[in-house]
Amino acid sequence: MNTGYAAVNGLKMYYEVHGDGPGRPLVLLHGGVLTIELSFGAVLPELAIGRQVIVTELQGHGRTADIDRDMSMAAFAGDVAGLLGQLGVAQADVFGFSLGGGVALQLALDYPDLAGRLIVASVGYSSGGTHPEITDPAQWATSTRMPTAEDFRQMQEAYARVAPDPGHFDAFRARTGQAAGSMSWTPAELGRIGAPTLLIFGDHDFIKLEHAVEMSELISGAQLAVLPGATHMDVLRRADLMIPLIRGFLGR
Repeated sequence: MNTGYAAVNGLKMYYEVHGDGPGRPLVLLHGGVLTIELSFGAVLPELAIGRQVIVTELQGHGRTADIDRDMSMAAFAGDVAGLLGQLGVAQADVFGFSLGGGVALQLALDYPDLAGRLIVASVGYSSGGTHPEITDPAQWATSTRMPTAEDFRQMQEAYARVAPDPGHFDAFRARTGQAAGSMSWTPAELGRIGAPTLLIFGDHDFIKLEHAVEMSELISGAQLAVLPGATHMDVLRRADLMIPLIRGFLGR
């Protein structure tokens, strides 16, 4: 594994390069308030067998310090494009989870030549596709779809362990929540996505399954997978299901 920081759009952006192999590299984009390890710890070792995998931490996340700039899908996508440019990558397959899935969608729209194949997990295209309990704080304590208290503890501990400014967690979490809440694309925008796309959701995810089906119909040729017995946080923990799905879609 090689690690480093890239100077991109005012960020000191942390990245890791795992594995090696022929063909396009695979870029992994983590979920909101998560680190590389919390998002991809269960799947990264297998994905890096026979291929190069690039993982990064977005603005404010993990080892990448926050800066005085609004968090948005467009800004995040521009950062990823800048990082790949510095690494000499002309095109990559992209796998994003949750917030990272939104970044992957935006990357495919703003930098279509950069995105080879696209895997988007656990993100909808409009607020109407989210279960009401996810956006209503009054329902969080009783929701079985939300991250658990243990999940939130792990998020805070991981941030405290690796972040340049561990005391920034509460402000960072609020900013990330606002960015995630702003994720929205029109049907026309989804129709412009030309990259072959695989959409993955848990059957007990944040996103309504009927919305997932709509999304798959709006992206030309998109494939849809629904993981059984999986909440939002379970999706990347189900390596037994995810690895065959990803390998089959990428063709290796």
